[in-house]
Amino acid sequence: MRFPIFLLAPTIAVAVSTPPAAADCFGSGSFRTCSDDAGNNYTVQQFGNQTVVDGYNTRTGSRWSQDTMDLGGGMTTTTGRAADGSRWTQDTMDLGGGMTSVSGRDSNGNRYSVTCDQFGCN
Repeated sequence: MRFPIFLLAPTIAVAVSTPPAAADCFGSGSFRTCSDDAGNNYTVQQFGNQTVVDGYNTRTGSRWSQDTMDLGGGMTTTTGRAADGSRWTQDTMDLGGGMTSVSGRDSNGNRYSVTCDQFGCN
């Protein structure tokens, strides 16, 4: 089973299945428009504890999106729509001591749950 891989910026999580391409962005802290070498153009909007990313790939014509909300207390929830239209969810909880619990449902509808520390996830 493949798990989504997330790149975490201060309050932004972007799902990718391959190493990320370098992105050029412009705009303010709460609204940015970006493009990368993989053909993706996307907007990143921040509203308080919520970050919304809407993307479009100029090479394939596909669209994708992701909505991440910081719930406080070390908890974050993310929902997304993959390029094929399927939906996925992920909940992340900081357990303290460098440990994180990650669970959700992938774009095929399969549930997953892992615990991660500085050495990886299991």
